[in-house]
Amino acid sequence: MPDQDGYPTEEELQHIEKFPADGKMRELAEYVVNLWHWDDWAKLEGDKLELHTGGWSGNEMVVMALEKQTLFWAFYWQKSERGGHYHFSGIPL
Repeated sequence: MPDQDGYPTEEELQHIEKFPADGKMRELAEYVVNLWHWDDWAKLEGDKLELHTGGWSGNEMVVMALEKQTLFWAFYWQKSERGGHYHFSGIPL
């Protein structure tokens, strides 16, 4: 649950960074979507995940934590676009 200002807590960020690499990467993607501020700017459809930060620092913190989850980032990251847009695909259904 984000803090009173809507920012992810340190525990939530650590959960993303240290998420177990046991084949439950879809669970991680769902966790990120549920944590995202402005929930309509994070979409998980089929095997694709799109994250759009809107320039909000709380969302940027989530992306930085996700980057540290090297298994997820290495296997599913497709591209990042200027303006805080991140695209992932191949996430197991």
